[in-house]
Amino acid sequence: MAVIGIGDLKQRPPRIGWAPFALGFRPFFLSAGIYAVILMALWLLVLGGIITPREMPPTLWHGHEMLFGFAIAVIAGFLLTAAQNWTGIRTLSGRPLAALFLVWLAGRLGFLVPGLPPGVVAAIDLSFLPLLALTLALPILKARQLHNAPFPFMLLGLAAANALVHAEALGLSRTATLGLHLAAYVVVTMITVMGGRVIPSFTDNKLHTRARRWKPIERLVPVVTVLALIAALAAPDSNVTAVLAAVAAAAHALRLAGWYTPKVWSVPLLWILHLGYAWIVLGFALLALSAAGWGAATGPALHAFTVGAIGVLTLGMMARVSLGHTGRQLEPPPVMTLAFVAVNLAALTRVALPLAFPAAYALILDGAGLVWIAAFGLFAWVYAPMLLRPRVDGKPG
Repeated sequence: MAVIGIGDLKQRPPRIGWAPFALGFRPFFLSAGIYAVILMALWLLVLGGIITPREMPPTLWHGHEMLFGFAIAVIAGFLLTAAQNWTGIRTLSGRPLAALFLVWLAGRLGFLVPGLPPGVVAAIDLSFLPLLALTLALPILKARQLHNAPFPFMLLGLAAANALVHAEALGLSRTATLGLHLAAYVVVTMITVMGGRVIPSFTDNKLHTRARRWKPIERLVPVVTVLALIAALAAPDSNVTAVLAAVAAAAHALRLAGWYTPKVWSVPLLWILHLGYAWIVLGFALLALSAAGWGAATGPALHAFTVGAIGVLTLGMMARVSLGHTGRQLEPPPVMTLAFVAVNLAALTRVALPLAFPAAYALILDGAGLVWIAAFGLFAWVYAPMLLRPRVDGKPG
């Protein structure tokens, strides 16, 4: 890894050809968008009884691939790109990046190859996150940026969660549900950290505003988030969990209120991020209700975190990061506004409608899935040329 030189920052003539592995966001964001479509289409076929997953029960396979396939791809692309900005040290590109990407891809294909031993499928899939954690840790340690050190550890936490899921698939334990919940909660924690950095910053830079960051709230948010999520894992139906989740919902709501200005509604790349963070507030509120005894809120709470916070924020971040790191203005094509609306509609359908119309549950799942496919299909269609071609300003990356 090399320190980025001053010459790399200067304007250069546009390059020609292809650059799918020039920087981490390119292969992982494009694949995440495509896989979000494929995975949801397969899930709708599973729900219709047309196909059946081979390695895991249907619901476990769906949750596993949404988290360890789709979400992890977005996280990998974001962190590999952000680490270069944080440290000034080049992260993976070219063949090393392609090799890491192929490990992720092999983990996805392993579930589809007939006759492949389950132990081999698990070994391939489990190898990706430790490799990603090591790749991220090296520039962070070299630059001595201890404030970014939690990210490799969170990736290892995700690796442990993945191992819990595969352990049940191999018949070694009954830990898959715990693993999926742990993974979702680790990703929510990542979003809490990164959202606090980028959402107010992006808002201020674009709108020339000044977000309010109350120190007591900023100190409370990470602590109560982690405590509430640990409590939800250890005692999901306890009063302690209910209280902690309610406090977390209030803390996140106050944090988001400090960043908010009505001007965000004029900028799709901003309101998608603010709405994505709002799903965390709703997720904790529903988690509090579930822990307090309203069992109907259990599924919606989880999906507020996954389809809502993770789905909405990943689409928003991929849309913004891809523009900035391909040398373009931070103005997505107008059709992406439809994608932003669609992903929120998918989350709203999946979270709210089962509570209001439980008898139409199967129809609701189909509707939410189709709208999700539309949202990420638009992203893949619009952004594929940007992610495959070199930067328009001639800079590397």
